Amino acid sequence: MAIEQRGVDTIPEAERTSGPRDLVSILLGSNLCLGVIVFGWLPVSFGLGLWASVTSVVTGTLVGVAVTAPLALISLRTATNLSTSSGAFFGVRGRLVGSVVGLLLSLGYTALTLWIGGDVMVGTLERLVGLPTGGLAHTLVYALLAALTVVGAVYGYRLLLKLSQALAVGMTLLLGLGLLAYAGDFTTAAVPDTPYLLGSFWPTWLFAAVAAGLSGPVAFITLLGDYTRYISPAKHSPRKVWRATCLGLVVGLLIPQLFGTYTALAARGGVEYAGPLVAASPAWYLVPLLIAATAGSVGNAGLMLYSMGLDLDAILPKATRARATLVVAAVATAFVFLGHFASDAQTAMTSFVLLLTAIGTPWAVITLIGHVRHGGRYDAEALQVYNKRSRGGVYWYTAGWHPRATASWALGAAVGLAAVSTPLYEGPLLALTGGIDCSFVLSGIVGGVLYAVLTPSPARETPGTDTPGTETAETTKTPETEKPGTKTPETKTPGTETVPGVLADRG
Repeated sequence: MAIEQRGVDTIPEAERTSGPRDLVSILLGSNLCLGVIVFGWLPVSFGLGLWASVTSVVTGTLVGVAVTAPLALISLRTATNLSTSSGAFFGVRGRLVGSVVGLLLSLGYTALTLWIGGDVMVGTLERLVGLPTGGLAHTLVYALLAALTVVGAVYGYRLLLKLSQALAVGMTLLLGLGLLAYAGDFTTAAVPDTPYLLGSFWPTWLFAAVAAGLSGPVAFITLLGDYTRYISPAKHSPRKVWRATCLGLVVGLLIPQLFGTYTALAARGGVEYAGPLVAASPAWYLVPLLIAATAGSVGNAGLMLYSMGLDLDAILPKATRARATLVVAAVATAFVFLGHFASDAQTAMTSFVLLLTAIGTPWAVITLIGHVRHGGRYDAEALQVYNKRSRGGVYWYTAGWHPRATASWALGAAVGLAAVSTPLYEGPLLALTGGIDCSFVLSGIVGGVLYAVLTPSPARETPGTDTPGTETAETTKTPETEKPGTKTPETKTPGTETVPGVLADRG
């Protein structure tokens, strides 16, 4: 299998051969890993029992999927990744906001997956063959996982798709065995000596719904386009793609997360997850657990690393995707060591997901509003201006930035950070919300409302007018001013010119 040569450039119609089933496979198979399973442990570590943990995870996940899934339809039209596609609303340079958000999200989740997977591998190897559990063992295991992950990420989408298809079957069987393995120790009660994290039930429940449930779908706000750009809208309807995205996210996230809740309660994992999980495992399940820790980590981290490579490629157009992937792999591995040797799992995970959710949510809301307002029409060539190191085009706005869209995101993110509550930092707005973390709600509302109010309707927008005589020909016509049904064949990819927006897709 050849190494994928595509970066964030537009995927030609002939190469868009994936379908909704592939999308479900990749969202299911890649998420059946310890890096996602561990999020089911978070509510238990906050002091919740079975049903409170389950309802918080399910509620947060469903809310997150409802907001996140429509983003998959954007790259279905643009044939490029989501951060590049967001240039239609933020400007071809302003879309760097999405690239940075996506890079940080993928970086954190890649490091988390390798960290948790590596810890479980070391623990199982200690029980199986007596491997010492010191720093050297962890270093070697982390390095091995990182190397395997790099191979998948560098080869790209096709290899990762095949790996996800295999993991969807194999990991489901391994987790099914895990239900039997831990059944004898399972309890529905909260772990002893684990008080409510926020002092009482409902604040802790809401906190768990955001940190463990909502954070899962939010992790995909910039990733979904990496997969749907390979699906042709001429062959597959937007409604089918949206349904496949919802199915893949709901099943792909809830199965591993609820398995994490189940095993955390069985292993009495209140303060830590990896150690108690291995200690509570019967001897016959150690080998399946080792396989799950290895294969699942490589599959999930591989996709995250692949996305990181695309985002860095988008930030630095001169870099190839393969080189960018190697760079971010080294950075992610460094974060793994930092997480293992300098922090505890609960504090690091909780702080990371809440901060990134507060920053990422307003970007996602603004991108969705822009997509709906513009009727799902895009000028695919104009989106690539920055990648071609050119200037101009219908999305040039002001020096390549849409100032009001960027300001709306920045203010929304600032409000979110001011309302966040983490073990490491508490925002000043918490006094107004009764100490309950409403950061993602406030950031999304503030960013979305500001964007809707500050930006004119698409019919009155005139992007690109500040740079007359620019180098690209797309400045002569904008999709915002076209009448329904008109086309610009010279600048649009097949299937992107008349596909209705998200609201019509969901019908």
